[in-house]
Amino acid sequence: MSWFQLIGSIAAILALAGTARLLKLGQSRIANEEDARRFAEEALVGFTAGRVLVSGDGSAAVVAGSGAIAVLKRHGAHVAVRRLIPPLRIYEAVEGATVQTGEKLFGPVTLFGVTADEVRGLEAPLTLV
Repeated sequence: MSWFQLIGSIAAILALAGTARLLKLGQSRIANEEDARRFAEEALVGFTAGRVLVSGDGSAAVVAGSGAIAVLKRHGAHVAVRRLIPPLRIYEAVEGATVQTGEKLFGPVTLFGVTADEVRGLEAPLTLV
């Protein structure tokens, strides 16, 4: 392999990486409430999104709607969504509130900068009978 081929290969890799970054490929950030609503409604059949709490770092969100809570979290280049029925198991964490999903593979979801009381307030209208 010549130096020309090596430099050409490195330049091509950097060009592809730059193009992917410009197109925002592989990013799954939950940037705002509208993104969270869209992800929840696309992933869960019959789910109509209502109030939303988004993690401060864009890695997770909880969405109330249709008698259930949608819990969203980043999973690689995608957003994983699960439907939970209230009451939720919510714990106060140093970073924010942690919602236990009860699913081993999905795991707990921590909402940075969100308090457990805010999550309980989102959940409260759904638990009234």
